[in-house]
Amino acid sequence: MKQLNYIVGRLLQIIPVLFFVTVLIFMMIHLIPGDPAETILGDKATVEQLTILRHQMGLDRPLVEQYLLFLKNLGTLNLGDSFIYHVPVTDLLANRVPVTIALTIMSTIFGALIAFPMGYFAAFNKDRAFDQGVRVWTLIALTMPGFWIALLLMLLFGLKLHWFPVGGLGEGLFGKFYSLILPAFTQALGLSALWTRNLRNNVVDVLRMDYVDFAKSKGLRDRVVIVRHVLRNALISTVTLMAMSFTRMLGGSVITETVFALPGVGKLMVDSIFARDYGIIQAITFIFALLVMVMNLATDISYSFLDPRVKLE
Repeated sequence: MKQLNYIVGRLLQIIPVLFFVTVLIFMMIHLIPGDPAETILGDKATVEQLTILRHQMGLDRPLVEQYLLFLKNLGTLNLGDSFIYHVPVTDLLANRVPVTIALTIMSTIFGALIAFPMGYFAAFNKDRAFDQGVRVWTLIALTMPGFWIALLLMLLFGLKLHWFPVGGLGEGLFGKFYSLILPAFTQALGLSALWTRNLRNNVVDVLRMDYVDFAKSKGLRDRVVIVRHVLRNALISTVTLMAMSFTRMLGGSVITETVFALPGVGKLMVDSIFARDYGIIQAITFIFALLVMVMNLATDISYSFLDPRVKLE
């Protein structure tokens, strides 16, 4: 019951935060220099054409009225039509959001599959050759830009070995999954290096704790000690870091989707910013903010399962 009350309370706290986010999104979009009507129609557009388009976009209304209309459209999921793609924004996002979410989930899975075993074995082989190698690898992976990693992987696995496509989204479920492997692995490399270093340091610190020695002295099996006392406590901060990395993955999707020409939200955001398509920019920014808040809530809830001392009240 306490967990349910906590979740409901946190969901209610999201409401004022979302309201503040909508204000920021609306104001930041309107602070971008230039006239979106001129950007869409071009330099050869007449004054009459510009006036008609500004009226269609609602740009000739007072800012307060524009903001209230923006809130109404968000509440009713009526985000209007894209002036660039000439389709409803909701339909456009419905096709793009699953690609970005799938890319983020696959990146998280690949990153965890790399980070958890490497961080674990590096900690239990502290200062040995394997540990030194892992520490060198994390340093290299963290210092390399994401777009550079993407280009190197495209050159090696796409152009040289021909294992994976270097751009676009395949047909069918398997084709889409196959075409997302290389982009997801690109995002996962930098994240896994960060998670590996964090988990390795946490496991080393936990192994020095008195309660670990006490658990061993009681005759508990090594597997029980590692799972219940070592990994469970070491994962607390790593889970927090993974949740924080979720925001980084959303931001990284802009670069990854652009490099690999994936029809996701990140690439749509870049194209919309250059085209000054207000509706798409506002909708994507709002969705990103909502996903980050939901991820933070899920992280807080996971604490109660990882650490019994944490109570959700």
